[in-house]
Amino acid sequence: QVHLVESGGGLVQAGGSLRLSCAASTSISEVAMGWFRQAPGREREFVATISSYGGTTYYVDSVKGRFTVFRDNSRNIVYLHMSSLNPDDTAVYYCAARTVSQTSQWRNDYDYWGQGTQVTVSS
Repeated sequence: QVHLVESGGGLVQAGGSLRLSCAASTSISEVAMGWFRQAPGREREFVATISSYGGTTYYVDSVKGRFTVFRDNSRNIVYLHMSSLNPDDTAVYYCAARTVSQTSQWRNDYDYWGQGTQVTVSS
């Protein structure tokens, strides 16, 4: 079992930045991690994923060049640095863990989820 806790969300003006953290209760060095988000009335969507040792990352097109996913396996933390935020980025952001090392953009490939952290971008 892996318990995930997200933090770092909040209210930010358009053009601003936030860094989300996802702390795991156990070692996550061998597994891929992902970030997803869900806006009101919408499906939960993929945002970014990172392989077990950080060598491979993928992003949804809408955040490429603005968001960066990285990890510190020594501390069992995964980060999502978000810059040039706009109101369309407003959502609850979730961290998720797989049980294998390869990345995935598919929600059903993730076995463990955090409770989410709210990000609100004002115009």
